[in-house]
Amino acid sequence: MKYAYYPARRLPAVAVLLFSLAATPAAIADDVTDAAGHLLAAEVALNNQDYRSAAEEFRKAAEISDDVALARQATEVGFVYGFNDDALRSARRWAELSDDSEEAQLYVARIQMRLGKYRAARQGFRRLIRGEQAEDRLLVLISVLLEEDLSEGDRLMRALTKPYKDSAKAHYAAAVMALAAEDSEHAIERVERAIELNPDWLRPQLLRARAMLQDGDEEGAIDYLARLIGDDPSPDPEARIELAIMMISVGRDEDALSQVNQVLLESANNVDALRLMAIINFRLEHYDAAWEDFEDLLDSRRHRMEARYYLARIADMRKEYDRAIRFYMQVESGQYALPARRRGSALIAFEDDDPAFALQKLDEFAQIAPASAVDVTLAKAQLLAMLERYDESLEAYDQYLGFRNDDERAFLGKADLFLRMDRLDDAIAVFREAYRRWPESATTLNALGYTLADRTDQYEEAYELIKAALAKEPESAAIIDSWGWVLYKLGRHEEALVELERAYALFEDAEVAAHVVEVLAVLGRRDEALERLEEAEARQPDSEFLKDVRERFFSEPE
Repeated sequence: MKYAYYPARRLPAVAVLLFSLAATPAAIADDVTDAAGHLLAAEVALNNQDYRSAAEEFRKAAEISDDVALARQATEVGFVYGFNDDALRSARRWAELSDDSEEAQLYVARIQMRLGKYRAARQGFRRLIRGEQAEDRLLVLISVLLEEDLSEGDRLMRALTKPYKDSAKAHYAAAVMALAAEDSEHAIERVERAIELNPDWLRPQLLRARAMLQDGDEEGAIDYLARLIGDDPSPDPEARIELAIMMISVGRDEDALSQVNQVLLESANNVDALRLMAIINFRLEHYDAAWEDFEDLLDSRRHRMEARYYLARIADMRKEYDRAIRFYMQVESGQYALPARRRGSALIAFEDDDPAFALQKLDEFAQIAPASAVDVTLAKAQLLAMLERYDESLEAYDQYLGFRNDDERAFLGKADLFLRMDRLDDAIAVFREAYRRWPESATTLNALGYTLADRTDQYEEAYELIKAALAKEPESAAIIDSWGWVLYKLGRHEEALVELERAYALFEDAEVAAHVVEVLAVLGRRDEALERLEEAEARQPDSEFLKDVRERFFSEPE
């Protein structure tokens, strides 16, 4: 079996995406008019960035057509935009029309897994891995499951590998998923069995070191890999690269760089080593060297999107904004594509003073990267809020929440927007809705608690909410700041100052500094408060928080 799987497939432009009756005269059978109408509605929906309606219309067209290509396209649209109910119905139609399509069956199983239909998904995946090459298919399945819920992927892989107790490949596959699900104990158990069954296979040995590291045995993991390399008269460069990655993860960047240099001495054209050297130099703030490395990586024609992203970041830090924008806008796929487009658009809006072009670049990205299109809607909402175009931002937030009504960060972002709009009651209502949905979230507990402490006199409720948040994340500077602030509001000034100072030591933020200054002033320590205010102003002279506290406590009487 060959999996034709496209996790971040780029859909064609609308003109190509939609089926033309002239181009495909036999595409739609008896109900040609109805199917064509749904396709036209899908085109209109896409042009209006109404992705949910587009997925629905494609699905409806597929359900009344006998065209396999249309069913496949409807599946991909629903899957890429993240509307899983429509995607599943389309995938089932595709599988019905082409019962030998393993790609259609793979989509059905994946979407069932996303929808929590785990038993059906397990049966579907089991059918797909049957056959003479079942063990190899388990290895192929790893890349699929790593993009889904990891705990469920782990459970699924354990079930699928049960019949293959003497297969090194099966044990390795199970170990990979266990490690991804952060069950290092099970990962070590399975990978050791894989090594026992095939002691010459390098991959399980590298995975064992990674599992040891996740289990907390940093020195043991590094020593294991170092001995593995030392015992081999001609060590595989993959082992040295893995050792370098492991050293980076524990903060030993210089040692990691030595390992990478050794690989490059033995194989100057090793692109993976070049990539790692570039990243290490970036982490060590050796930006000139990193720039040269990433340019070489571009020339190698591998990892090009990642190289462009890091080149953009270096230019950004150097305040070479035109160059940064150019590189950010060239990152069109991969994990850095959306962050690059968000940052690049913000630079266009504020450094180039061209908000309209910034928003246009976000819309363009939604067209070329459909898998990110819904997230682009959220990015637009956030950019519009930064531009103080609040009504448009609110419209974009509502549009996004219409697509993704289970996104906590979007609820909190919308509530924060209401605060900016001085719509306090609306903000608190959205915060409370978020709290109802995510009662165990420290972020939501803190957001609601801080708002009540800062904007209302509901201090007792705020105290309990922030206390609960702090219990979940005791080292969070933001939550510690909220804790200090609610203590201040309750009149516990000395206790408040201790907590606010602790928050500021963790995060030198202007808002936290303003809180420290205010408490010092109220305690009568005006000289100290003024000194702290001036120090903070030197770091962030444009902070509205600092301007406010100066005006309230240190303005000259008229």
